[in-house]
Order: sequence, then C-alpha cells, then structure tokens
Amino acid sequence: MLRVISANLNGIRSATSKGFLDWLGAQNADFVCLQELKAQTGDMSAEMINPSGYYGYFHYAEKKGYSGVGVYSRHQPDGIIEGLGIPEIDAEGRYIELTFGNFSIVSVYLPSGSSGELRQAAKFSFMEHFFIHLKQLADSGREVILCGDWNIAHKEIDLKNWKGNLKNSGFLPEEREWLTQVFNKLGWVDVYRQLHPEATGEAYTWWSNRGQARAKNVGWRLDYQVATFDIAATAKQATVYTAQRFSDHAPLTIDYDWPA
Repeated sequence: MLRVISANLNGIRSATSKGFLDWLGAQNADFVCLQELKAQTGDMSAEMINPSGYYGYFHYAEKKGYSGVGVYSRHQPDGIIEGLGIPEIDAEGRYIELTFGNFSIVSVYLPSGSSGELRQAAKFSFMEHFFIHLKQLADSGREVILCGDWNIAHKEIDLKNWKGNLKNSGFLPEEREWLTQVFNKLGWVDVYRQLHPEATGEAYTWWSNRGQARAKNVGWRLDYQVATFDIAATAKQATVYTAQRFSDHAPLTIDYDWPA
C-alpha cells in the first residue's frame, strides 16, 4: 500500500507550531507533498527539513515568506527536478518532482489570481506552460502522482457558493475548462473524484478566514491528487482531515494499492 498526503501549510513554521509534524508522525505516509512553505533554507529547523523517518526535498521561492513546495519521502529518490525550466515561474518555487525508477511524485502549487489582474495573468501563464508539461509527462510513459493546491474548483459541487463565485478567480470558466482538458484531453485522473464522485462538503480542502467559513463549512475543493491512469485505478480510499487545523487548507490523504 502506498499512502500519499498533500497539504498546503500556509507557512511551514506556522503549521509546525500548530502540531502538523506531530500529526504527520502518526500517519504512516510514504510521501507527503507540501505547498506554500513561506520559508527559505535558513528558516527551516532540522525537524522541518527531515522529520523522523523522512528525507525532505524543497523548491523555495526567491521572495522571502512566499510560496515554496516540498516533498517528504521515506526513501531517497533517483532524481530531483526543481521547477519547470521557466525562470519567472521557477523564481516562485512552484514545482518539485522526485523520481524513483519509472515513478514520479510531484508537489505543485498553482498561483492564485484573487489579488488582481496581474496575478490572474500570471496564473493563466502558468497554466499555459504547465499544460505543455503535463502533456509531456503523460506521454512519457511514467507513472505519476501530482499533488498540490491547484487553486481551481473544477465543478459546481467543488465549492459551497458556486453561484456567487462564477466571476471570481478559482472558479472562472477558463480555469475550469483548462482543468477539464487536463482530465479529458491529457488523460490525467482526479483521484478523489474517482473515489467520491458525488461528495460535496466533505470534499472541501480550503476555507476563507473570513465570516466563519470553516465553522459553517463554506469551503472549496482546491487540493488534488492527480495521477496517471494505471496508478489512479489502484486508489482505495481518500480522506480530508479536518479534526485539527494546521492551515486554511486541510490535508488530503489517498491510499493506493501500489508498491511503496
């Protein structure tokens, strides 16, 4: 069995202070994909870099206290790929891939466009480049699990207030259609939806800090594990952990009947 966790931490130092690493120690995960580290090497404690039983690999943003992704792995990889090879994207620390033979695990953090037109344009640019990369990965013949905060709710059941967000970043028609093309044209599988095609409130992974959104479960499903067909077909269970609050996101755990 292969257990994979994806978690946007909204700051690894903050999440650690709220018990994230303590919780992680009891999860028996093989891979833990992290997003929004909001830290650089000098900010990381030894425990944050290598929690007990794990090797940590990170792609930090150049800007302090911003973005950044990482992967905790039970095993040392054959290779590490940081970034997409596009300077303006890679400066924000949004992609890391670990390779093990013919298998890859990826942590990805798509930009948010909610702060204004410039960031929405940056998001669309990322999506354009990332689509090409996803096609190349799909065509490579590798088995891949991509974990991350995609900052897009795909369908109406993926957020509580869909009618009120039709013109907002994260639920724009162009963003949703792009994600549809990732699944339908490129053949990637939305693993959570494969297991829980009708789930609504229990599927949400992000809540605004405003208006008691979390208490009222006015959420969005923004965090995904997206996989190649064969490995996705082995997925057995998927859960969103909400009993503790480490971040404005909640960890997504999926178990695969795949050699660890």
